[in-house]
Amino acid sequence: MKEAAHSRLTRLRDHLVAFDPGLLRLTAALRTVGAIALTLAVLASLGFDINRLVAGAMTAMVATFAIRERQRGAQAVTLAFGLPLALVSASLGAVLGERGLVGEAFFVVLIFCAVYSRRFGDRGTALGLIGFQAYFVSLFVGASVSELPGLWVALAVAFASSALVRFAVLPVTPTRVLERLRQAFRARLGQLVSAHLALLDAGPDEVDKALEEVREGTARLHETALMIQSRLEEGTPDEQTARLVQRRIADAEIAAERLGLLLLSARSAERADTLTLHLPGAPAPEVGRLPGPDEAIDRLRRDLLALRALVLWTGTAGTGMAHLRNRLLAYRDEENLPPASPAVQDVFRAIGETARAVMGLRVALDGPQDESDDSPATARSREELDAEDAAIDAGEEPEPEASRTGLQRPTTRAAVQVTVGSVLAIVGGELLSKGRWQWAVLTCWIVFINTASTGEILVKGYRRLLGTVFGVAAGIALAAVVGRHTLAAFLLVLVLIFAMFYTAPLSYTLMSFFVTAMLGLLYTLLHTYSWEVLVLRLEETALGAACGAVAAALVLPVNTDRRTNELLVTVLERLAEVTEAAVGQLSGGPAADLLDKARELDQALGDLRGATRPLTHPVTPLRARRANARYVVALLETCAYHARSLAATAELLPSHPSIAADPRLRGAAERTVRNIRTIAARVSGEDTTGTVETGPSIASLLGEEGTGRYGSITGRVLRHLERLDEAVVGLARPLRVEVSAPDR
Repeated sequence: MKEAAHSRLTRLRDHLVAFDPGLLRLTAALRTVGAIALTLAVLASLGFDINRLVAGAMTAMVATFAIRERQRGAQAVTLAFGLPLALVSASLGAVLGERGLVGEAFFVVLIFCAVYSRRFGDRGTALGLIGFQAYFVSLFVGASVSELPGLWVALAVAFASSALVRFAVLPVTPTRVLERLRQAFRARLGQLVSAHLALLDAGPDEVDKALEEVREGTARLHETALMIQSRLEEGTPDEQTARLVQRRIADAEIAAERLGLLLLSARSAERADTLTLHLPGAPAPEVGRLPGPDEAIDRLRRDLLALRALVLWTGTAGTGMAHLRNRLLAYRDEENLPPASPAVQDVFRAIGETARAVMGLRVALDGPQDESDDSPATARSREELDAEDAAIDAGEEPEPEASRTGLQRPTTRAAVQVTVGSVLAIVGGELLSKGRWQWAVLTCWIVFINTASTGEILVKGYRRLLGTVFGVAAGIALAAVVGRHTLAAFLLVLVLIFAMFYTAPLSYTLMSFFVTAMLGLLYTLLHTYSWEVLVLRLEETALGAACGAVAAALVLPVNTDRRTNELLVTVLERLAEVTEAAVGQLSGGPAADLLDKARELDQALGDLRGATRPLTHPVTPLRARRANARYVVALLETCAYHARSLAATAELLPSHPSIAADPRLRGAAERTVRNIRTIAARVSGEDTTGTVETGPSIASLLGEEGTGRYGSITGRVLRHLERLDEAVVGLARPLRVEVSAPDR
């Protein structure tokens, strides 16, 4: 019974860490709720009235979520600067709040400064947010000059409570966050292997659903890998360790994605297109029963189960786990493959490679392992991993990119746009209500946060309005239930705040819903609740979103197409750099920092994916454009997968005993790299006459020798190069680049 209970707890923990990598959302929600609860407890014990309690709670919330630095020392410095800034801002709100035009003019200036301060990094962003919100809190509770001493105490208690919860109650270090992200990667890798199992056993009517689970699992694993990459510098003791972990994470991710592709190919009548794993909603290829004897299929199922157990195992590897590991690693040798069709044997090989990647990841994360039960195949894999680890050295620091100046700088442009939108929101808000116009300004200000194009602002404004509509209904219901019970209302406020921060990264609509429902309870506590107030809240939100959209569209606009084109060019440039560097190293050229280049490609692709959301949003009326954007992103993800695989293979060259450089690859890949740069030039408008070239297959460009002399490396590299070449040519049609086939 103890074993069963432990197993259930382990599965529950794995699901939690996979759903919330690094427990970042849970930590943010608990910190915010803890800071607010502590602030309320202290202020209530001091006998403060409801207005000061609400002001303290809102300030504690801002002082907690505004801090984004990862190092604790930097967080403490920002909090120390934030308190006097909040006191000054709240005092100005109390002094100027009743001065009409003067107060509104200062609010506009404050908004400009708050947005412009983002150019100074995380600290500037946090201080700008604190200054804005402290002024807003002062207006929200209707603070007067005579009430300032009490307001100062409430703000000081809020900052002290936030610091206490952050540094003493729920401390988080970069090392601990990275450790949790590693656990999330392991859990998500196990979930992806489970999806592979479901794909193996899916019937003809279940294949599309199983394939969608594999797609989702692959994307979630990639997301976690990027999160780990972004925190390696702070969470590891030295750059050598960071690069080792980065390498092992990349190996495991590539191996798992390749396993899914080969499994799908084995079930298909022909080799599956890599695009199928990256294009949402793409139908599964025609599948049937796996070819080969039943014994091989049963063995494949058992080995996938064994691989999942190997991934999820967290204890000391005993004899049973060592036996599983040895069995799976043996598939890396041809003589150990079971009798089956070539496609099914490819799946067994992929299982062996994934098991090797898992072992390498475990060594990188947990240190040396017990080698007493190693088989010859396992010992050989360890020797390869040790040789690769020894070859990893520190890379060069990347050169900083030239930043834009003046109105071309994103922070300056956003500050001007928000200022104009806020002026419009103040004018319109005054027409709706002399005492509640601040909500229109708040909405206008919020829709510009983390947005960079007109389309993104429109989508964010729409989502905020949708969440507000449902939140108004929830606020009415909760206010009716709670009535004038202060304690119950504050408890519900804490629950809603927790839900707001836990769901914020997942859904902006949900976050807006919880915010509006919480405000209904705050109005109840302030004895200002009414149906008319919540309806006015909805009207002010719609007005603020509309003012933000107008400002974004008319004042220094960044067209969605223009932004996506800029990001698309960046992705293509990164893709060309990774491909050229990887093929150069595979051809015998000098070593390059390939993994960092591959991750830069992934980051650029992630930025492009976010920028295309307005184009792929379900409510967009341009259906053909939405399908085109999805197709382009899926093709680029396919290209990125093959580029990552080439980079990972090239990284093995200095140390792997069975891999040798093939100098012919450089010439074979020149066409692909040239095509990528041609498409980038056409998209950027630099060259409107270039064409994408097609011609003989990459394999045929190697000459009559084939792959015999260099077969240890050329076979796999050729597959990736050919698929990359096909995907790049496929990009030409949706991007309207002419394709030419020169005479052979």
